[in-house]
Amino acid sequence: MTLIAIVFATLLAGIGSVWLAALLGFGLLGRYTQHMLSLAAGALLATAFMHLLPEAFNSQADARDLFIVLLVGLVFFFLLDKAELYHHGHEHGHHHAHHGHAGHGHGHGTGQPAAGGWAVLTGDSVHAFGDGILIASAFVADLRLGVVAALAVLAHEVPHHMGDLVVLRQTSNSQRAALVKVSLAGTITVLGGLTGYGLVAHLQDYLPYFLVVASSSFVYVALADLIPQLQKRLSARETAAQIGWLGVGIALVTAASALSHAHHG
Repeated sequence: MTLIAIVFATLLAGIGSVWLAALLGFGLLGRYTQHMLSLAAGALLATAFMHLLPEAFNSQADARDLFIVLLVGLVFFFLLDKAELYHHGHEHGHHHAHHGHAGHGHGHGTGQPAAGGWAVLTGDSVHAFGDGILIASAFVADLRLGVVAALAVLAHEVPHHMGDLVVLRQTSNSQRAALVKVSLAGTITVLGGLTGYGLVAHLQDYLPYFLVVASSSFVYVALADLIPQLQKRLSARETAAQIGWLGVGIALVTAASALSHAHHG
């Protein structure tokens, strides 16, 4: 039952997020990207601080050890990000429409667009594999936690993939080709989920540490990647919208947790 839930959740998070991003990105790119960034940041922070970390600290594991893992995890994801292998290695959404991938040295203008495209796909695949392991860890701990973690990954991946699709559309000049490539990278989430299930199932005593690593990933992505893109000089109305969508992300995670808990109970 747990394994089936992991496969379904990783498919939804990995591929469902790509198709939802295509639906939003190819038709509504621009204004709504910012809303999705705010929602994703709220969802990731709520999942980390309201669900994954409390679950880890309710275990028999030493609190000091868990905090050390959290700190090391944040530094680790920072270093992976510097290597442009973990998550995006690029900005999201409308930034691409104006700046291509030049900010990170990947083929702007007549340079090397294909290299930029492959860099995005490589980063996507590594990121998707990590997401799969994190989702599996949460499901092994508790079905409710797994549902919440999968939804948080889904919310975060939508604005991420909106940016990827724009970059790949520029390198291949085809929406369909871009969609297929990012979808294939998304399927790696399932492989990560299966690997995570095998690992965590045999390492139950280390489950609290897996959950803390998942939390450090979510916190890092929200604070280092998503929120900085929202820190712009905006009108009072736009700022209120940002805060509102951040709240929506937190509320969605809380509601999903309550619903899945009621169903699980």
